Amino acid sequence: MAATVRSVNPATESVLAEFPVHGAAEVEAALEAASRAFRSWRGRSFGERADRMLRAAKYLRGEKARFAGIVTSEMGKPITEAEAEVEKCAWGLEYYAEHAEAFLAPERRPSTAAESYVQFAPLGTVLAIMPWNFPLWQVFRFAAPALMAGNTALLKHASNVPQCALAVEEVFREAGVPAGVFRSLLVSGGTAASIIADPRVAAVTLTGSEAAGGEVASRAGAVFKKTVLELGGSDPFIVLDDADVPAAAAAAVRARYQNTGQSCIAAKRFIVVDRVFEQFEARFVEGARALRVGDPTDRQTQVGPMARDDLRDALDDQVQRSVAAGARVLIGGKRRPGRGYFYEPTVVTGVRPDMAASCEEVFGPVAALLRARDADDALRIANGSPYGLGSSLWTANLERARRMAGDIEAGQVFINGMVASDPRLPFGGVKRSGYGRELAEFGIREFVNIQTVWIGPATK
Repeated sequence: MAATVRSVNPATESVLAEFPVHGAAEVEAALEAASRAFRSWRGRSFGERADRMLRAAKYLRGEKARFAGIVTSEMGKPITEAEAEVEKCAWGLEYYAEHAEAFLAPERRPSTAAESYVQFAPLGTVLAIMPWNFPLWQVFRFAAPALMAGNTALLKHASNVPQCALAVEEVFREAGVPAGVFRSLLVSGGTAASIIADPRVAAVTLTGSEAAGGEVASRAGAVFKKTVLELGGSDPFIVLDDADVPAAAAAAVRARYQNTGQSCIAAKRFIVVDRVFEQFEARFVEGARALRVGDPTDRQTQVGPMARDDLRDALDDQVQRSVAAGARVLIGGKRRPGRGYFYEPTVVTGVRPDMAASCEEVFGPVAALLRARDADDALRIANGSPYGLGSSLWTANLERARRMAGDIEAGQVFINGMVASDPRLPFGGVKRSGYGRELAEFGIREFVNIQTVWIGPATK
């Protein structure tokens, strides 16, 4: 029997569809097609490539209800959030259609030459290994800049979102992007490893776990290929004693439980100074208790199911280990009975930095509350994590906030706001959260050859 991948509705546990895994012949054909397409696609003008991106954005918006429905049924995202994800993908496409040419314009530089400049040339075919939690946005935020730069792309999406993988391919096909420029491959991780080694692949980008990132970096490094890795995090949400606590608590609830807590940049560790801890805790619990959990197709639902049952098991294990180490569950802390991979919105207090709820990435609707003596202690706790993706800092003293921002070990610091990705701002992390940047001009320059051109004769 041929191998297949299943699309399962996490709210009902019903099988939605099954798709055959692409075999060796199909993978070879895709690699060859991408290599051939690169030779012509790189020669298209920025205007021609932008036209295709704008068509893709228009198609996304025209089919928003259908694409949002696929996301909701396949990974459980509440429907209003799924619709917002589709809109964000269209925005990202439009952003790079407008700005890519300026971002990659040659730059003149003084030197000993009669003329010298830096230009940016596409690398070739980029393999993208993408996760399920933002199954459209994660792909488009890579693909829009990569394709606008003149690269071609192969997508190895998460195995539980095959319909989303095929939907992205459909968008580019319907937008008139030439055959071979973008292709989704339904393959295993083992097959992806062989694709990395193929000489027709120039670079790799991955969003996923530490283990997956380490494996990809190792394999790509062995064959001298560029990688960009976004490996998640345990983002701190720091509340100082002069913060607007009601506003901070309200934002904290949104920051933790959006996408059912399944976001790399969701706030996960709420580090609150002693003076306002009880006030923040009470308001946070009140907000979390009021969240509406249920059918993700219901427009009133705020928290849906987790994407897979094994992920729910792992989350529950983190909660139970933290409780065994001395933490206390204020609300939630258990699976929701009945069909679907639901886990109750959970708040755990009395958390220490060495507990699972703090030192590991908690990917689900569980919030960990930690006490800090003062701002210095809060900073120490925040930086004590092996991760460094995003962070949020709440204080009325903006001068102090700006100073602290430079000391926070994270790729992003949001002051008096919740962390979010934005096509206009670079996105990425440090430490075990990975390296490289996506979005803005930094993202489009990750997968180009930054080439120096020196024209003689030399001058004095």
